Amino acid sequence: MGTPLNEAGLDTIFRTARTYNGYLPGEVTEADIGAIYDLLKMGPTSANMQPARFVWCLSQEAKDKLAACASEKNAPKISAAPAAVVIGMDYDFHEQLPWLFPHTDAKSWFEGPQANRVEGALRNSSLQGAYFLIAARALGWDTGPMSGFDAAKVDAAFFADKPSVHANFIATFGKGDPASIFGRSPRPEFGQFNQIA
Repeated sequence: MGTPLNEAGLDTIFRTARTYNGYLPGEVTEADIGAIYDLLKMGPTSANMQPARFVWCLSQEAKDKLAACASEKNAPKISAAPAAVVIGMDYDFHEQLPWLFPHTDAKSWFEGPQANRVEGALRNSSLQGAYFLIAARALGWDTGPMSGFDAAKVDAAFFADKPSVHANFIATFGKGDPASIFGRSPRPEFGQFNQIA
């Protein structure tokens, strides 16, 4: 069993963490991204399928290219952020299973029409995107996950050479500017949306 996080750790990852709309001046480096990825990759996925494909946008050119695919409200957030990431999903993730899940012939479970793999790719890349948020927060970064983009444009801009990969969602990250957030939205109490069977 793992060691429970202390109160400060729980605050950093969940209780006081927020979705940021803007960031303080500062750089995100390739080493920072590597540290985030080395944590998020350890999160569980079905049969260790690891379907997420990340495009890390550090250059202004890359951020502006992503911003051009986003809604009018989200575009300036992306361009101004220290960094952004596209969380994509590979519908042909099964091709990697012989080395990712070598215990058995897991690739054969997902053979056949690509449509049969879409649900697994979406579910598990969404998990990996959430692991990104947790890993980034755990390392002291703030994040701004978002929808509000044209997925087809993102695919054309970032995955044109990988036709089996499609955008799931995107996020900005850096050191959050407290002035860019508003009061926390309500969270439901346990009894509202939970039941114990």
